[in-house]
Amino acid sequence: MRIGVMIGPEKGDAARKLTRMLADIEWAESAGLDTAWIPQIPTDFDALITIALMGMRTSRIELGTAVVPLQAQHPIALARQALSAQAAAGGRLALGVGPSHHWIVRDMLGLPYDKPAGYTRDYLDVLNVALGGPGQVDVENATFTVHNPLDLGPVAPVPVLIAALGPVMLRIAGEHTDGTILWMADERAVGEHIVPRITKAASDAGRPAPRVVAGLPVCLCRPSEVDEAKARANRILGEAEVSPNYQRLLETGDAKDIGDICIAGDEQTIAAGLRRFGDAGATDLSVRLLPIGDNRDELVASKRRTRDMIAELAKDLR
Repeated sequence: MRIGVMIGPEKGDAARKLTRMLADIEWAESAGLDTAWIPQIPTDFDALITIALMGMRTSRIELGTAVVPLQAQHPIALARQALSAQAAAGGRLALGVGPSHHWIVRDMLGLPYDKPAGYTRDYLDVLNVALGGPGQVDVENATFTVHNPLDLGPVAPVPVLIAALGPVMLRIAGEHTDGTILWMADERAVGEHIVPRITKAASDAGRPAPRVVAGLPVCLCRPSEVDEAKARANRILGEAEVSPNYQRLLETGDAKDIGDICIAGDEQTIAAGLRRFGDAGATDLSVRLLPIGDNRDELVASKRRTRDMIAELAKDLR
């Protein structure tokens, strides 16, 4: 398994957020982690611009978006942005995209959210051609009519992964992309729902075995603090559970909420939890560091303990 961490903007003004994220990516690379995943939060920093900046401060670590909502920009515009970030990162970009959720696309952006799977398939038709440039992008389908020259070409192939939760999206992921990026999926959902469907679709399409990136909250803590960690996961990460997409995904596993998916406890407990996801078929783990504490100093110290433990575990889990 590849082991990586999520690095994203949290509280604070823009300058402090950027300074913190750049410090975090420098730590992740120096700690030997394989990947870093940058969330595209609806109200905050642009993930691809962030990756371009991170790429110029690092030399080895893979940098991925998790995930860019497709409806927010035309596929040619996204291809230009991704190819630019890929150049800045020296060929280390993994482009994670997805059709997002109704509460972002329809309620926040005021855009249609009628047939997200069909829209994603049509979008990928254009995006995949554009990312393979330079050259003329000529694609006509039910959603797009594109005849666009593009002088940019990738400095290295750009792997594309999509947030695929249901059967139709998993088939699209297997047929048209390099894999999927998950959130709100427990071990059973990964092993019995996600991996079999996407792997079969990729095989039927003659594509390589897909990557399956499992996003997981993790907290290193004493056994007596596990309930506190799970409660905090539900409090600060549980808002996405209102999405029907995530509710249906939860139904394919044993977890009822993100607190159930959170891996919390001592080093042995966390190592066993991460291995279960690998045994279920996850090829990558994207760890969302979940600190606990009563004040800022305690939260910072908790986060650092967890991230240092993940860096040590990564050496044994690969």
